[in-house]
Amino acid sequence: MSEIVNEFWEKYLNQLHLHPLRTKAITAGVLVGCSDVIAQKISGIKKLQLRRLFLMMLYGFAYSGPFGHFLHKLMDKIFKGKKGNDTVLKKVLLEQCTSSPWNNLFFMIYYGFLVEGRAWGLVRSKVRKDYPSVQLTAWKFWPIVGWVNYQYMPLQLRVLFHSFVASCWAIFLNLKARSVVAAVKKA
Repeated sequence: MSEIVNEFWEKYLNQLHLHPLRTKAITAGVLVGCSDVIAQKISGIKKLQLRRLFLMMLYGFAYSGPFGHFLHKLMDKIFKGKKGNDTVLKKVLLEQCTSSPWNNLFFMIYYGFLVEGRAWGLVRSKVRKDYPSVQLTAWKFWPIVGWVNYQYMPLQLRVLFHSFVASCWAIFLNLKARSVVAAVKKA
């Protein structure tokens, strides 16, 4: 079994080297898809919603993976040649002040508007209501992930690590979004 895992890992690293953007996009799409399947099952959906799954995988493939790819390349350029805890802290702070708020806002809009098919007014209202608590929760969780990512992960594996953790975060966001839908249906 370990030979199979090692062989797969070597092939994955080779693809990451030869086609970094494509590999990161596909990886993010698959991981977001897996997190959506898990979120659907946890939230009690009996039959897998394939349209929703497709749209979530599209989010990972077209946005999350490429965004992470270019974000980490940009961070490496901004802090070129700089190492140490101070640099890691600056990277984490920069990420948390820029991409974290944007990514959570974009996800909430994408999910409400495209995945759930809500009207813009409802999406905007939900974002106004839930975004502050989502972002505050993100600031309690993601700086630790960012620290580990910038401190211990080589550049080529940062998007993979981030995408893996983000798949867990997406389960949280999916369940948060679903809990609002369930509350609206009960009212």
